[in-house]
Amino acid sequence: FLFQLKAQAPGSTEELRCLQVISQQQEGSSLEELISNQSCLKLANTIKAYVATPRVPFLAEARQSYSNTSEGQVSPKTAGKPSAHLTLRPQSLAQDGNSKRFGNLSQSCRHAIARWEDSTIHSHLQNITYRDGRLQVNQAGKYYVYSQIYFRYPSDGAGARVSVPQLVQCINWKTSYSQPILLLKGVGTKCWAPEADYGLHTLYQGGLFELKAGDELFVSVSSLAINYNDAAASYFGAFRLDL
Repeated sequence: FLFQLKAQAPGSTEELRCLQVISQQQEGSSLEELISNQSCLKLANTIKAYVATPRVPFLAEARQSYSNTSEGQVSPKTAGKPSAHLTLRPQSLAQDGNSKRFGNLSQSCRHAIARWEDSTIHSHLQNITYRDGRLQVNQAGKYYVYSQIYFRYPSDGAGARVSVPQLVQCINWKTSYSQPILLLKGVGTKCWAPEADYGLHTLYQGGLFELKAGDELFVSVSSLAINYNDAAASYFGAFRLDL
């Protein structure tokens, strides 16, 4: 600041003399004791007021940001990022995916899953709407969509294996068009030991897709012979990525 004043008034011998006196002032000494000249005293007080004035307003913002973080507040940039993770509930034959509300589905994956949990310790829902087996996107963007189904096939009463050659899982995308679009399809063929009481098999799939606000997602399977007892094994979800 002293050099700035010199640059502003290079021809003022009096001000230069005042600056020299001020620069040689010892810390803690009084301005009135060192400077008898009123113009020098005025200049010294101006410098003192300038130094005392905050010149870095961003520090206040940084302190406020830190305070918000320490108090558990979420930054607006990350607050409310759309995400959902649903876990399976027992399915009802009355709510089978053959109902027309899901549209025409692939014959190999014709049973839509209509019942999911969205508010348990294993599940959550944030800025995505869930209704009747479907997730509805509220904010456009790129979403990672995924699902895993835990199939369980028991033997029939005679001890023979129920004949289900393939296990199929599909993730479907419903847009403004009348019929859903198949996004992902997983197929598994499993051979179980004849003496086993039941056979278990899981199918997982996931992918990244560009979705618009109002688009819907749902899962359909080849059979509703599914294990509902393990919330960690059968699930369906999506979350937006900032790419």
